[in-house]
Amino acid sequence: MEFFRNPNIDFLGKKWYFLAFSLLFSVAGILSMLFWHGIPLGVDFRGGTLVYVKFSHPPDDNAIHAALAKVGLTGAKIQRLGAVANNEVLIDLDVRETSEKALDQGKIQIINALETNAPAGKLDLNNTSSLTLANYLLAKDPLRAGTDANQRYTVLAKAIVDYRDKTRGGVLSSFEELSSVADAATIKALQDGFYLSDFGVYQVEIVGPQVGKQLQSQARWAVVYSLVGMLIYLGFRFEWIYGVAAVVTVFHDTLITVGAFSLANKEISLTVIAAILTLIGYSNNDTIVIFDRIRENLKLMRREKLSEVVNRSINQTLSRTILTAGLTFLTVLALYIFGGEVLHGFSFALVIGILIGTYSSIAIAAPILVAYQDWRSGRGKPSPVMVTAGKGKAAAGKGSRSLASGQD
Repeated sequence: MEFFRNPNIDFLGKKWYFLAFSLLFSVAGILSMLFWHGIPLGVDFRGGTLVYVKFSHPPDDNAIHAALAKVGLTGAKIQRLGAVANNEVLIDLDVRETSEKALDQGKIQIINALETNAPAGKLDLNNTSSLTLANYLLAKDPLRAGTDANQRYTVLAKAIVDYRDKTRGGVLSSFEELSSVADAATIKALQDGFYLSDFGVYQVEIVGPQVGKQLQSQARWAVVYSLVGMLIYLGFRFEWIYGVAAVVTVFHDTLITVGAFSLANKEISLTVIAAILTLIGYSNNDTIVIFDRIRENLKLMRREKLSEVVNRSINQTLSRTILTAGLTFLTVLALYIFGGEVLHGFSFALVIGILIGTYSSIAIAAPILVAYQDWRSGRGKPSPVMVTAGKGKAAAGKGSRSLASGQD
């Protein structure tokens, strides 16, 4: 299948337009990282506390921010989770302790901030543990349990909490909902000592600052190792200038992708780093396809200028590039639109990276070969790009002579 039949686009003739485009987005990203938003690191890298909250109604982000600000949590970040109908948010707190105390601290801070109309002397059943609930029921003893009261109320408290968390999604709207797991006397006792808020904190996670710094270092080295490995492979497979061109291209793609995250003020998490490493391989694959066609055409078009060979090679692989990149782009675009908030950063990196990676394989990598040859020619030295073609020519001549000898 072909999108284009014998295309003849002068890509190298438009190299200054490509250069201006790349400079514009690269400089914008660098300025954003240096002066505007910086590099917005996620909790995986900077450390912090993540608090997952479920509401009984659609949450208002502005109201949540205002409530958090009243208790001093001005730097908290709020992110929607899952489908809109789930009414769930993720609150990112800048609490960087690594103890069990930090888990309780983050949860208590959120509960205190959001409980704006708590009745005096009552506990919130939507944010009560089974142990607290069991102790309360044991003190009230609505079942008149007698000697086995401790065991019975422990089982009953666990059943109530499990019903709240697993069946009702973490939030009870009324005490009558408990009629399937508790009798009328127990429900009446609960109404005396508890009330129902409109939210429930169902999970708390922490990432310590030392772990975050370690992950930062590992992420940087992962990118560096991938670039070095690519340079070595292409230098061995082709010539070293091909490897340099590919590494410069991938660095260009990574810079623009990270710059896009900074400009959009989107956090970079471990999943985003995974996406960037995926893009390095994807962009490199597109580049190698074009490089391989250039090397083949250098043997067939030995009297042509390198710029003409490169243009011909790009045009010959254009249909393949559009088909591969187009289908991949549609897939990741669907992931970005329908994948939910959890995959938003990962899919955003793929959307930007595939567009830039496909563009750079055509507009950045191949022109670097021509620019290098022009520079070498200006100094009166042969180019390794053309030397490769010469080797191919010599090998072909030797093969022809051998064949002729055999015929004689």
